[in-house]
Amino acid sequence: MSDPALLLDGIQKTYNTGKPNAVQVLRGVSLRVEPGEIVALVAPSGAGKSTLLHIAGLLDTADAGRVMIGGQEMTGQSDRKRTAVRRSEVGFIYQFHHLLPEFTALENIILPQLANGVPRDKAELRAAHLLATVGVGARADHRPAALSGGEQQRVAFCRALANEPQLLLADEPTGNLDPATSETVFAALLDLARSTGLAALIATHNLELAARMDRILRLDQGQLSAG
Repeated sequence: MSDPALLLDGIQKTYNTGKPNAVQVLRGVSLRVEPGEIVALVAPSGAGKSTLLHIAGLLDTADAGRVMIGGQEMTGQSDRKRTAVRRSEVGFIYQFHHLLPEFTALENIILPQLANGVPRDKAELRAAHLLATVGVGARADHRPAALSGGEQQRVAFCRALANEPQLLLADEPTGNLDPATSETVFAALLDLARSTGLAALIATHNLELAARMDRILRLDQGQLSAG
């Protein structure tokens, strides 16, 4: 049996807000995402889904519990090790694209590959291939300001997959788009994830989109339950 792409075991997280009572956001959260599995994370606003994704993606640390990515134990690892694993094994997509405005669509996908040691010519070929796969290959030389919202988000998807991660984490990736564009962008995301065998944990408020994933998890009052 292969190692899970993501394993969280007993994750706890509490924030001290400066008020008399601290806020316990995550209360012993455990989940397992297998390679090639696409999981929806559904939660009300403020329930802690972004915190959960940040801990899963090594952007934040838990107060207690274990995080494993691709069989690698991440709990207690150095910042250098966590950064290396995050760069090579994890892709992130957010509600807002966060593309670098001074670079073209192609360059936005090339840059993370260069940071990961990929040769420039190979990085350019992969970037062009990814853009073509999601239908924006003809916009490769355009800067973000010249792209529509849906095009920007598809470029952001490509950037997240630039270093061929085994785990994709997405936080409301279509939440800033109109329904028609959201459908187009989400379909591109699913097609790309399934064609590459990615494991994905995707937070969304859209129950129709969530129903198209392999399974649904609900986060409420700091705990997970099956949808």
